[in-house]
Amino acid sequence: MLKEAMNIIILLLLLPVFLGITPLFSNADEAFDVRNHLATVSRYAVAKDISAKPFVSSEIPDQCTPVHLNLVARHGTRAPTKKKIRELEALAAHLEVLVQDAKEHKQSLEKIPTWLAGWKSPWKGKLTGGELVTEGEDELYHLGIRVGERFPDLFSEEYHPDVYSIKTTQVPRASASAVAFGMGLFNERGKLGPGRHRAFAVTSESRASDIVLRFHDCCQSYKAFRKSQEPSVNKLKEPVLNEITRELVKQYGLNFTKQDVSSLWFLCKQEASLLNITNQACSLFSPSEVSLLEWADDLELFILKGYGDSLNYRMGVPLLQDVVQSMEQAIKAKEEGYAPGTYEKARMRFAHAETLLPFSCLIGLFLEESEFEQIQREQSLELPPKPPKNRNWRGSIVAPFAGNNMLILYSCQLDNSSKYFVQVLHNERPIALPGCHGSSFCPFDVFKERIAAPHLKHDYNMLCNAMEQTPKNSASSKLSQILSWLFSLRNAGSSANKVEL
Repeated sequence: MLKEAMNIIILLLLLPVFLGITPLFSNADEAFDVRNHLATVSRYAVAKDISAKPFVSSEIPDQCTPVHLNLVARHGTRAPTKKKIRELEALAAHLEVLVQDAKEHKQSLEKIPTWLAGWKSPWKGKLTGGELVTEGEDELYHLGIRVGERFPDLFSEEYHPDVYSIKTTQVPRASASAVAFGMGLFNERGKLGPGRHRAFAVTSESRASDIVLRFHDCCQSYKAFRKSQEPSVNKLKEPVLNEITRELVKQYGLNFTKQDVSSLWFLCKQEASLLNITNQACSLFSPSEVSLLEWADDLELFILKGYGDSLNYRMGVPLLQDVVQSMEQAIKAKEEGYAPGTYEKARMRFAHAETLLPFSCLIGLFLEESEFEQIQREQSLELPPKPPKNRNWRGSIVAPFAGNNMLILYSCQLDNSSKYFVQVLHNERPIALPGCHGSSFCPFDVFKERIAAPHLKHDYNMLCNAMEQTPKNSASSKLSQILSWLFSLRNAGSSANKVEL
C-alpha cells in the first residue's frame, strides 16, 4: 500500500514535466532576492555578502606587521537627488493618469497591482536630496569600528591629524561619511559625552581643484568623452527597454511608456535599498528581468566609468600617486626609525563611486590576468557578458554604498624575500591582484613597478586638458558587438536611467 502511494506521488510530481508545463515559480525564483541586484544602489551589508570569484583567502605571515593603511571609500547610503525626486513625482502623476484612463475605458482593474493605484512618492515635497541617510551613517560608523578592531597596532597611538589623516570631498554626503567613520574608529577614545567621543580633523580641497578625489569633475577631456558616449550607451539599451515596456503593458493593461519603465526600475532600487520594500515596484519585474536590468546598469558603469575606456581610470593617477607616495613615506619612516607620533600611519579618504571605480581599475581589480595584460597594453576589453553568464564586473560589488578599497602596507622579516608587502582588501575582503599573479599579498616593489608605474607615467594635465581626444579604447567601437548580444527580447529588460552615484 505504501509503495503504491509513493508511486502515485512520484507520478504527480512528474506530470508537469511529461505535459511540458513549466512551473510558475522555480526554486531559483523562490531564492531570488532583488536586493542582491541593485547595482550601485546596493546597501553595503548586502554587497559584502554577495560571493564573487575575485575574492580570495589570504593568510598574512606571522613575521609581518602592518605599518600603514590607505583607505578609499564611497559615501554611505544616501537619499535620491533632487533631480530624481522630481522624476519620481512625475512618475506618480503619470501613473495616476494611466489608472484613470483604464477606468474611463472600462478596462478591468484586476490586473493592476493594488499599491500602484494612488501611489505617491515617499519623497514627495522634499526640496533637497542626495544627503547621507541614517542607514549610511550606520554603515560608515561600523566600518570605522571594524577597521580599528582589525588593525589595533596601527591605531594604538594617541590621535593626531598628521598620524591619522582623514580627507573628503566637499560634497556633504562624503564629508558626513568621513565623520561617521571617524566616530566609529575613535569610539571611546576621548572624553566627550557619555560615549567618550573625541574631536578629529576632516580636511578637503575645493571642488574646483580637487584632482585627487574629484578628478572626474576637473577633467575636461573626460566630460567631453562621457557626453559623446552617452547616446551610444542609450542606444544599446533602447531595444530592450522597448520590449520590456511592451511586456508590462500586456501584463498589467496600462499604457506604460519607456520613461515609466525606466522610472519604475529606479523606484524599485530606491525602495529595496532605502526602504526595504520589495513587493511594490520591484514586483513588476520578473527575476530574469531584474537580472538583465542590473546588467544594463553594469554595462553603462563599465563603459562610462570603468574599463570601457582608459581615460575613465587614467584620470585617477593623482589619487594613485598619493597612495604610492604615502606608502613610500611610511617605508622611509620605518627604515629611518622615526619616533612614534611623528609620521603618518593611516590615510583615509571618503568620496564617490566616480572616485572608487577608477581607483579599482588602476590597481587592476575584477580582471583576469590576461585582461590585466590587455589593460597594460591599452587594449580594449570585452564587455561584461549578459546573464545567465557570470561576470566579475557587478556594480553591487565594485561600488555599493560605502564600498571601499584598503591597501595595508606590511613590514615583514622574511628570508630571501621582499621586506615590504601590500595587501589589498575590497569591501574588507582580500581580493586577487592580477598584476601580482592573482595574489592579494603583493611585494611592494612588484605593486609599484608592475601595477602602478604603467599608469603613473601619464600626466593628469596632459590627459584632461587635451580636448581633441579620440580614445582608441572607446566603448563606442564595441557597438556592433553589444548589439549582436541583444538576446531574445521576450526575456529582456533594461533601464534608461543614467546611473547617479
